[in-house]
Amino acid sequence: MSLREKSEGNQIMKKEKEEEDDVVCLDASFFMNDNYELTTFTFGSLELQLLCLQSASTDYDLTGQMVWPGCVLLNNYLSQKPHVVQGCSVIELGSGVGVTGILCSRFCREVLLTDHNDEVVKIMKKNIELNTSTGSPDCCAGLAAEKLEWGNADQISQILQKYPRGFDLVLGADIYILTFSFKFR
Repeated sequence: MSLREKSEGNQIMKKEKEEEDDVVCLDASFFMNDNYELTTFTFGSLELQLLCLQSASTDYDLTGQMVWPGCVLLNNYLSQKPHVVQGCSVIELGSGVGVTGILCSRFCREVLLTDHNDEVVKIMKKNIELNTSTGSPDCCAGLAAEKLEWGNADQISQILQKYPRGFDLVLGADIYILTFSFKFR
C-alpha cells in the first residue's frame, strides 16, 4: 500500500469517526408530549374535568391523549339521550383520556374504558381518579380502565375473566382512521 493510499484511508476513517460523533440518539420520550392540561368539558348539564393535550402528539400511537370531534359529538348525543345507556354495562374501545366513558359512568351501572397505549391508559386512569374523587353521588359507578389491543387474545381473555357477564353495549368514538392514497397523473 502506498503512502498516498494510507493517507486516503486514514482520512476516510477520520471522517467516519467524525460522523459517528455527530450522531445524536434520542430517547423515545423525546417525542412524547405529556404536558396535560386540566380541561373542562360541558355536555348538556354535565360538566367533566379531565387532563388532556390541547393538540395532537407527533406520534400516531398517542392520538388518545386529546379529545377529538367525534367524541364530542357522541357525548353531546349521550347527554341529551341518557336513556340509551341508562343502567347498561358498557365497554368503550379506544377511550383515550376517557371522556366518553366517564360521562357514561353518570348513567351506567358499569363502564370499562380501554386503550392500547400504555401512556394513554396511564392518563385515562388519572382522569378516572380525578373524577371519582369528587364525592359526587351521581358519579362513576363501576368505572375502570384496562389496556386492550384489538385482537390480543390474552388481553381479551383477561377482560372476559373480570367481566364474565360481558357488556350490554360497545362504544367507540374516533376509533377508525380511513387511509387512502391519491394517484397523480
